[in-house]
Amino acid sequence: MPRNHRSRRDNAVQNGAAPAASHGRNELRIIAGRWRGRKLRFPVAEGLRPTPDRVRETLFNWLAPSIAGARCLDLFAGSGALGFEALSRGASSVVFVERAPAVARHLRETVALLAPEAGRVVQGGAGDHLAGRAERFDVVFLDPPFDDDVVPGLLARLVAGGWLAPGARVYVEQPASRGAPAWPAPLAAHRSGRAGEVGYHLGVMPGESEA
Repeated sequence: MPRNHRSRRDNAVQNGAAPAASHGRNELRIIAGRWRGRKLRFPVAEGLRPTPDRVRETLFNWLAPSIAGARCLDLFAGSGALGFEALSRGASSVVFVERAPAVARHLRETVALLAPEAGRVVQGGAGDHLAGRAERFDVVFLDPPFDDDVVPGLLARLVAGGWLAPGARVYVEQPASRGAPAWPAPLAAHRSGRAGEVGYHLGVMPGESEA
C-alpha cells in the first residue's frame, strides 16, 4: 500500500489543530531496539502514514552497520516512524523536520517523552532547513509527499551544502514509477527495493562513516 503521506493536509492540521488519534488507528509500532514493540500515536491527518513495517525493517537492515551512534536528519518527519526507529536502534541523535504545526507539536511531545536528550524537532520546510547553517549527519531520511517532485533538488542541497559526513547514508522513498533517484556526485547508489507502488533507495557518500 503506497504511503503517499503528507500529500494532502486537512484544514485542521494546516491551521494547527490536530484531532486525537482513535481506536488503534494512526499509530506506529517500533520494530526493534530498546523500544521494540512500543506503539506510538500520531495526529489524524489526511494521507499521513508511517513507512510500512516491512519497508522499515528492510531499510534498517541496510543501515545496521552504521546506525549505532549515528547523527540522523529526518527531513519530512511526519509520524516520526523513521526517526524514532533510528533512536530505538542506537542512533545518537535525530533532528525531525516537519512543516505542519500540529504534527511538529506532537513530535515534540513524543521526543520529550522518549528521548529529550537525543531528539530535536524543527517546525518548517525541508528546503528552508537546508538553506540554513549546515550540520554534518551520518544518516538522512528523505521521504517527501508522493506528489511532490522535490528529491533531486534536496539531494543536490545536501551534497553542495555540506550536510553529509564521510560515509553518510541517504534514504529516499518515492513512487516506484519514478525509478531510482539520480544521485548527485559524490553520492552513489547503494541499495534499492520496491513494495507495491513504493520505491525505496539508499545512497552512500564516499569515505568512512564516523558513526
